[in-house]
Amino acid sequence: MISKEQLYDAFGELIYAVAKADGLIQIEERLTLEKILSDHPWASQIHWSFNYESTKEIDPLESYEKAIDIFKEHGPDPDYIYLLDVLKQVAAASDGIDADEQKVIDSFQSDLYKRFLKDAEENNWTSNES
Repeated sequence: MISKEQLYDAFGELIYAVAKADGLIQIEERLTLEKILSDHPWASQIHWSFNYESTKEIDPLESYEKAIDIFKEHGPDPDYIYLLDVLKQVAAASDGIDADEQKVIDSFQSDLYKRFLKDAEENNWTSNES
């Protein structure tokens, strides 16, 4: 089972992957992240993870894959909607969302949707109505 700490570490990893997708994390992206997370109860954990990935200059694809693995194991969570909003705001902070950033955001949505649809089918959670 995934702990809340692991889940929010993964948030930081994914935010890093989006911010770094265009090759550089801009100051506007960092400032936007600070502002957005100011009231989040797990802000310090998300920041720690984001900063760790950034300091270590982890490959954004590696960060993305680690985060997605955590999300898939954790399963559905209402905070993913919040995370998606954070991703979009951080990406847009510096000259709008570029194609590489959008690709990471789209992949996040697609990968989770496919996984949760598969879970629903395996657990017979889908409706039999047409």
